[in-house]
Amino acid sequence: MGAITRLQILHSSCPITIKPPLLLSKFPRSFNLTPRNLSSTTPLCCSHSNPTPESCNSAGASIVGDFLDYLNESWTQFHATAEAKRQLIASGFHMLNENDEWDLKPGGRYFFTRNMSCLVAFAIGEKYNVGNGFHVIAAHTDSPCLKLKPKSASTKSGYLMVNVQTYGGGLWHTWFDRDLSVAGRVIVRGSDGSFLHKLVKIKRPLVRVPTLAIHLDRTVNKDGFKPNLETHLIPLLATKVEEAYMETKDTVNPLLSKAAHHPLLLQILSNELDCGIEDIVSIELNICDTQPSCLGGANNEFIFSGRLDNLASSYCALRALVDSCGSPEDLSSEHAIRMIAFFDNEEVGSNSCQGAGAPTMFQAMRRIIGSLAHEYVSESAFERAVRQSFLVSADMAHGVHPNFMDKHEEHHRPEMQKGLVIKHNANQRYATSGVTAFLFAEVAKIHNIPTQEYVVRNDMGCGSTIGPILASGVGIRTVDCGIAQLSMHSVREICGKEDIDIAYRHFKAFYETFSSIDRKLIVDF
Repeated sequence: MGAITRLQILHSSCPITIKPPLLLSKFPRSFNLTPRNLSSTTPLCCSHSNPTPESCNSAGASIVGDFLDYLNESWTQFHATAEAKRQLIASGFHMLNENDEWDLKPGGRYFFTRNMSCLVAFAIGEKYNVGNGFHVIAAHTDSPCLKLKPKSASTKSGYLMVNVQTYGGGLWHTWFDRDLSVAGRVIVRGSDGSFLHKLVKIKRPLVRVPTLAIHLDRTVNKDGFKPNLETHLIPLLATKVEEAYMETKDTVNPLLSKAAHHPLLLQILSNELDCGIEDIVSIELNICDTQPSCLGGANNEFIFSGRLDNLASSYCALRALVDSCGSPEDLSSEHAIRMIAFFDNEEVGSNSCQGAGAPTMFQAMRRIIGSLAHEYVSESAFERAVRQSFLVSADMAHGVHPNFMDKHEEHHRPEMQKGLVIKHNANQRYATSGVTAFLFAEVAKIHNIPTQEYVVRNDMGCGSTIGPILASGVGIRTVDCGIAQLSMHSVREICGKEDIDIAYRHFKAFYETFSSIDRKLIVDF
């Protein structure tokens, strides 16, 4: 069975009674979550005639239900990319291959993937001329997590353990005592000798990292929980099985032998993929939390989920692009090219083939210009296009924590449900300038969409995003923004339900109106 087919959720046709917390994974993919489908106590779109920060999605139905489905599909960066691919194809986008020649046309909608963890999609305006700009929203598909080591099998005190690496800057103490499993990709040998790329997700709780009982660590509440990430953060898979069983279940594959991965784990993977253990030639697996993403809070106003950083930005951008060119007339008067770019490995610096540090997006821009020119393209065509382009670097933002308000600069405390946060940093940890902040905020102002601003305290360090990496690569104008959230990099994060719809509306407005705003501003003359 193909990877995309395996991503689809199998839903029951039985009637569903919805009770808080609202688990959207129970709904069919086509289920439209509007107020008539839900009780009045859990509205997913508002009925106010004038948008406000608290209820700003009066322009249409909420995308929150679809977003939760996306989260529940996207346990890994591979699954997030594959699900975006599925939705783009379903929306009429044509898949390209980076190894082929491209034959592009104005009004066309296209996309390609790299490593199945990086994706670039674009829609070409009907009135596009070579040298016109690209309007891009860029995000990332990866999140801090635990990843299996190349040799993951170990045995301690009669337990089968799974050795892992820490990926990114996670709040690792939150991974203890969670119902965890594995997901990712597997390379399988086909019957004809070919090698197939398949995605796998073991949905049931499979592993767990247990904490030490307080009776054996009496000072933990006073001194803090400070686990050693090499020796204490090792998930437990099973109790040790008999050696005879392990010998009969062992694989003849030297790359995935008993010394590398537990045969029991390989058997579970082979059952899920419907292949033999000996056919599994490579695995790349993340440890994932099995608890579904859901609505929470007294009024179901929050989203509780892992991987909000940064799948929230990715999904809002994906939907904005798809919905901004859903019909032929949507691109009939567009002079620019609308684009999304999702990268992997942001959490570890973006320096990879599929990360923002690679020239993937800008190579695609050159190829698009060359294909649309249908003739020799001078070197200046790409440079002129970049000068007229604009990039929205969308990553999650630090919402003010009610129990730690002093961690924020007092005049820049982003709140949930109050709109996208425009990020500023004088030391260029964010790529926002006065010009780019104005242009992005002006889009929101015209459409009556709220925005907020953020700067870090001078006595604290500042994180960064893919914004400065992409901006400095070719000199593209860039603004950094994000949805306010709490518990960033925890196994379980939280953001505001309203902010998902606000971000979607802001991104969609950016695609639809940025050209008209940009042409009114003159900076270099």
